[in-house]
Amino acid sequence: MKTILLVDDEQRMLDLLSLYLSPLGYKCIKASSAIDALEYLESNPADLILLDVMMPEMNGWEACREIKKYWETPIIMLTARSEKPDIVKGLNIGADDYILKPFDDEELVARIEAVLRRGQTEAETISFHGLNLKMDSFELLFQNEKILLTPKEFAMMELFLNNQNKVFSREHLISSVWGYGVSIEDRTIDSHVRNLREKLRKAGFPADDYLLTVWGIGYKWTEKE
Repeated sequence: MKTILLVDDEQRMLDLLSLYLSPLGYKCIKASSAIDALEYLESNPADLILLDVMMPEMNGWEACREIKKYWETPIIMLTARSEKPDIVKGLNIGADDYILKPFDDEELVARIEAVLRRGQTEAETISFHGLNLKMDSFELLFQNEKILLTPKEFAMMELFLNNQNKVFSREHLISSVWGYGVSIEDRTIDSHVRNLREKLRKAGFPADDYLLTVWGIGYKWTEKE
């Protein structure tokens, strides 16, 4: 489970972010100030930080600069400011992405997943019961035999293996794999999942035991008990 540190001086925003992200499989830690966030990071890890810009005592830019001195945790800045200089300023001091309030929930999640994927080292291999997803060469192997995937199938495998037991709606898969705002029909997702299952089966991997359909919602990759 990925841990997201939520930093905002508005309790309502902290509650809304946690209410939306927690059911998606993220562990949400709330901090009502940049000082609280820094104190948390001193003794606890986080996979990603959602950091508000306009806060008293220490604003988001100052907090971002301070965090990046000691940790490599990716940061997405949250703010109502839309002026280009503010966006450039945030990125120049180390922010990994920038999203404006009010934001679309699906877009926020897609950006979170994109930043988390970007933070993986190029040489990383994701392993699962004989499957090896090699991030540096964009290859999937089962018991050292290569399984040929399309780029979208590879992105889907990466998403599933990095988020085991998490249910993805078709809309969520579209925004995460194809990109936010792209017009793709649900049956396109079904077709890609069907093809992915078939390729895994042909290689000898029991895809039906792990890549499951959640009827009326979408799909998930599950780790069997």
